[in-house]
This record gives sequence, structure tokens and C-alpha cells, in this order.
Amino acid sequence: MTDRFLNLRPDRRSVLLGGAALLAAPAIVRAQGTAIKFGTLTPLTGVGGTYGPSMRDAAASVFDAVNGAGGLLGGQIDLVSEDTQTSPEAAVRAVRKLIDVDGVSVVIGTWASSITTAVAPLCWENGVMLFTVSGADSITQLPHMGYIARTQPNSVLQIQVAGDFMLRQGATGMAWIGPQTPFAQSSIDILAGQAEGAGIGMESLIYEADKSTYRSEVDTILRSNPDFIMLGGYAADSTVVLRDIWQAGYEGSIIGPAYAVNPTVLEALPAEVTEGVFTWEGAPDIESTAYANVQAALGVDIVDPYSAQTYDHANLAVLAAAAAGDASGAAIKDQLRTISQGDGVDVSDVLTGMETLAGGGSVNYSGASGPCDFDEIGDITGTQFLFNEISGGTPSMFERV
Repeated sequence: MTDRFLNLRPDRRSVLLGGAALLAAPAIVRAQGTAIKFGTLTPLTGVGGTYGPSMRDAAASVFDAVNGAGGLLGGQIDLVSEDTQTSPEAAVRAVRKLIDVDGVSVVIGTWASSITTAVAPLCWENGVMLFTVSGADSITQLPHMGYIARTQPNSVLQIQVAGDFMLRQGATGMAWIGPQTPFAQSSIDILAGQAEGAGIGMESLIYEADKSTYRSEVDTILRSNPDFIMLGGYAADSTVVLRDIWQAGYEGSIIGPAYAVNPTVLEALPAEVTEGVFTWEGAPDIESTAYANVQAALGVDIVDPYSAQTYDHANLAVLAAAAAGDASGAAIKDQLRTISQGDGVDVSDVLTGMETLAGGGSVNYSGASGPCDFDEIGDITGTQFLFNEISGGTPSMFERV
């Protein structure tokens, strides 16, 4: 992926970055001069395939920039990309290859929570840093010893924000319907607590995934007469559930995560089925320089939140390695918070950050997804949320909070 940079004559900035970084690195690192192996593990196919390719490309753009400026710690970054197929079994095979065959020290971009849960133990047992966009609370509660950093807001924060939105829109009866996932029960519990606090009713139903119809489940949940329903699944089952809710004649409001009511779903269903449906998602920092960088790298006007996050994952990995003088997973883990939430120079791109570090300074990275401040278990501590409303088969911004 980086061959096009190998014959470029280095400019003064390249020499500065490469030389100063080498002087700052331990002797054993300076002696290597070999490729540094980083990996992406994104859903290139399966239900997450809408997002995976651009997630991979966003991360790759960072490594391309670093290699074009002379590399990291005296070597080029060799990116190895694998496909989770949005399947835990396939993801485990892929991460074993990344770790055992390719020898990566970092894995970037796991998407579905079930996949992150499956591959995380292999990462921490092998000293590999895992950056994820999965939201299930259980992920960072694993005994990962600091080897997980999550830029996606956890399900507690996501459901609380969505539940507050439902109440602000005047909900007098809530319902949750979705498949069994790592975040299903916690989502139900959070929403039920909010409903109880507001003095209104709340019903829930967990259904079997991969069915051709959910009409009986929909009829069951509608017996409680909710005026606001939250979808808890992914795109494939949400397509079926939305159709069945519409066919049942439901006239209340519906909200689903943006990944569950995505462009593929909107294309698959008649506009009248999705009319008025709300979506919500953690939102990138659209005013940031980093966001503009991802727009340019991907050639798009709107960057999805997952690609913004994997762009930040790549920046964080490089800057942590540069600060440590060591690109091992352990070194990146230990330096992550130093370069992302300290009192150093505010930076939003990797080359500026590397130049600052090479000059003996410290950095505080904020990126395309916003500030990258992590708590003690690796959860992001805050982000913006975007609510859209579907009209005529097209989402439009309703509010940003």
C-alpha cells in the first residue's frame, strides 16, 4: 500500500521527523530499521460491510502520510488489513493471522460488539493494542489490562441519550425490540429505568435473529400501546422489523441507531415505511481539521462516525509509538493517555504531532471524532450525538446534542 512513497526524495520535514524520532528511540529500536506492522480488522463484508472499507481506508490514509514523511522510528509502517465478515468466527481466524503470522502490535477498527468480545482476549494475551468502535458496556469490563481503547460511546451513554430524546419528544409509553446482543439487556435496563423515573410504561422483547418475519413479535410489543419504539438490532433484522411495524398499522414514533437504519435499509424499503423514523449516533467533530483531513482522504462530504474514529485510532497509535520510541503494543498502551489527554500542544494531525514530539514537546491529540479522552477502563468520556429524521427515504438533521 505504501510503495508509491518509497522513491520520493525526503524533504527537510521528513528528515526532521525521521532523524529526531530515531535519536529519541531506544538503541534496539533504532537498530531495527524494519517495517512496523499495524493491522485493521474491519467488516469489509456482512452486515457491517457498509462501513468497513472506508474505516480501513481512513486508517490507511494516516499511515500513508507517515510513510510519505519518512516513516516511524526509522521504518515504514506496513498495514495489514483483514475482514471480520461481521462474524465472530471469521474475526477470530483473522486476528489470529494478524497476530501469529503478520506480527502486528496494533489492531484497529473492530465494529460489532460480538466480534470485539471474541477477539479481545487474543489481543491482550499477546500484548496487542486493540482500538474499537464497539459500544457494548461489557467490552471494557473485560480484564484487558489496558489493551482496549474505545472511541465509540458505550451503550450506557448511547441509550441514556436516546431515552432522553424519546422523553423530550413527549413519549408516554416506551418499548424496546431487538435480538440478543451483548448490549441488549443493559439497553432494556437503562430504558426501563428512564421510563420509571418519568412515570411511564416500558415493555421489551428480545427476538431470534435472522428470521424472515417478526410480525408475531411486533404484535406482542404493540399490545402495550407504546407511542415510541426503540429498535435494538442491526440493519438486516431492522429492515424486517420496520416493514412489519408498518404493516401492523403502528402510528407512533420509532428510533433506531444509525447503523441499524442505514442507507442500505432506506434503499430496501419503500419511503412510506421509514417516514418519520429517527436515528441517532455518536457524531464526528465536523468543525475539526482532522475531519477535513478524512473528508479529503476518502473523497466524501460526510464522514461516517466509524471512519472518523478509525482515523483517530491510527493517529493515536502512531503518536503513542513516537512518544514511547517503541511501536510495541505495550508501549502504545502505556503512552496512549499521555498523547491524548495531557497538557501538551493541541494537535489534530499525525505529522504535526510527530514533529512536536521529535522536538521534545508533548501533545494532546483531538481528532475527527472529537476529544480522545479515555477513562481508566478505556472508555471515551464524551462525544456529540446527532439525531436525524427520515423524510422521503432520506435522513436529515433533527438536532445535535
